[in-house]
Parts: sequence; C-alpha cells; structure tokens
Amino acid sequence: MEEITAKDLEEKLEKGEKLNIIDVREDDEVAGGIIPGAKHIRLSEIPERVNELEKDEHYYMVCRSGGRSGRATDFLKEQGYDVTNMAGGMLAWEGEVEK
Repeated sequence: MEEITAKDLEEKLEKGEKLNIIDVREDDEVAGGIIPGAKHIRLSEIPERVNELEKDEHYYMVCRSGGRSGRATDFLKEQGYDVTNMAGGMLAWEGEVEK
C-alpha cells in the first residue's frame, strides 16, 4: 500500500497543491477537526459512495491513526482508483484543522 507521512501531506497543502483528501472517520471524530478542504466519507459509506470519486484523480485517505484509511485505500485500489494512505492518521497531523 502506498503511504505518505502527515508532514509530507501538510507540505503539499502549504505549497498550494490541489489535493483530494478523503477523511473516513466517524462524524463525532470529524467534529473535532478535519484537514482543510478534505471531504468526509465514513469508511462504512465508501462502497456506496465510490461513484463520487473520479478514476483519473489521486486521493489521499485519512482516519484517526491510519488503520481505517488503510482499509479504504486497499478497497479503492482494488476498484482501480489512484489512492495513498496518510500514515499515522490525524494523530500524526500537526497542520491546521477546520472545525
């Protein structure tokens, strides 16, 4: 599975790169803060909402610690999507968050 560190993802955002970030945490977790610009799709909803994602785009998957986003990354790769997991999840994220 392809992974990126939280720091490297933060640097991409700071450089102004257009990123597709998907946060797969539950609603109560996201209420505590989400990476600016990230789209919230709970892990359980990924299979039914996969049509919202474009096959020609790259996605970065995020959760609390990297486990659930890893499962989402594996699932989406099997469906033919270009996906990278953020290792360590939001526990490793030191950048800004939106409430």
